[in-house]
Amino acid sequence: MRRTAGAAGVAAVGGGLTLPANADAQQESQPALANTIQRLKPLSPAVTPISDEERLARIEKARRLMRENQIRAMFLEPGSSMFYYTGVRWGLSERPFGVVIPAEGELAYITPGFKEQRARELIKFSNDVRVWQEDESPYRVIAGILRDRGITTGRVGFEERLRFFIADGVRSEAPQLEYVSATPVTAGCRMFKSPAELALMQRANDITIEAYRAAFPTMHAGMTQGELSRTIAAAIQRLGGVSDGALVLFGVSSAFPHGTTKPAALKEGDIVLVDGGCTVEGYASDITRTTVFGTPSQRQRDVWDLEKRAQSAAFAAAKVGAPCESVDAAARKVITDAGYGPDYRVPGLPHRTGHGIGLDGHEWTNFVRGNKTPIQPGMCFSDEPTIVIYGEFGVRLEDCLYIGPDGPHFFTEQSPSIDRPFP
Repeated sequence: MRRTAGAAGVAAVGGGLTLPANADAQQESQPALANTIQRLKPLSPAVTPISDEERLARIEKARRLMRENQIRAMFLEPGSSMFYYTGVRWGLSERPFGVVIPAEGELAYITPGFKEQRARELIKFSNDVRVWQEDESPYRVIAGILRDRGITTGRVGFEERLRFFIADGVRSEAPQLEYVSATPVTAGCRMFKSPAELALMQRANDITIEAYRAAFPTMHAGMTQGELSRTIAAAIQRLGGVSDGALVLFGVSSAFPHGTTKPAALKEGDIVLVDGGCTVEGYASDITRTTVFGTPSQRQRDVWDLEKRAQSAAFAAAKVGAPCESVDAAARKVITDAGYGPDYRVPGLPHRTGHGIGLDGHEWTNFVRGNKTPIQPGMCFSDEPTIVIYGEFGVRLEDCLYIGPDGPHFFTEQSPSIDRPFP
């Protein structure tokens, strides 16, 4: 990737970029580049949060899935699923807070007594708020909610992320119940995105791409990975997203899919891999771009082009009704046919081709061997086969897609070439 001091701006990133010719040009360009980030404004129009009506419809779908799976109620503690159904955000601590969603009857919340008033400010869809004091058992309160809903026998669902001490505490207070995974309910709802959810995810993706466009021209010799990550985070915040930064890898470090402990400073000829995203109203994006600081070598070009073909093959395979594993197989075949791998060996593709995405950056379900789940409209995934060559570099191109009735659609345009990271 090449850039000049005169072309240091967001508009310049869409085409080929050129490096400053010397250190003086670098120093002169940096204030303007910083100003470019400072001038960013939130994208418009303003986003529309998920409505109460949609959340109530989600609760009704959860009740239907509970009945289909013979689950009489499920208990959720704070996290993405609680937010999905109730709109309540609450931090995790050693003091249990949560919600019981029964297949029949009113929702009920449990909260520490000294936080009751704050809880009531946030809680919707129920006036049944049960408190427990510091010298009382919160698990007995949860068991009491179940008993009051007529649930004295049968199955109660716990979300897969429920902490053990809470599950164990409830079990000790109501041992006659059978405790099972609530994943058929939570995943059965959350895997399929509504138009309102897709709109929020589209905005998160738009923000991420625009932040990359603004931040990439700030690269300069000697820049650290952390500096570029913080610049991207600042751009995302100004554009209206929420982010802690991005995974930024230079040179040989780019071969480590999730990074390395070794620091690196940018130098001419380095591969630059940036993997990041943001959230908008809780909904996530996840985008990776790989380019070169300077003039790419033929080896770098060839591997990058192979990665692009693998990503495109995965996208083409994501057909409605096809098993999720077929997408991984399509990408992996492109890479192994070129002499890499086979399977998960390196040099090659050492991980799944994609993961589900929504309120969590990684959620159900995955493009991975052995996953027979049929691809259905409403599902959202990352498409990110990686080519890892330890000791040299790695290349990952990642765009997220959603499945429409007619098949897959990318939220963002694919990267055109190694030295033109954005259309």
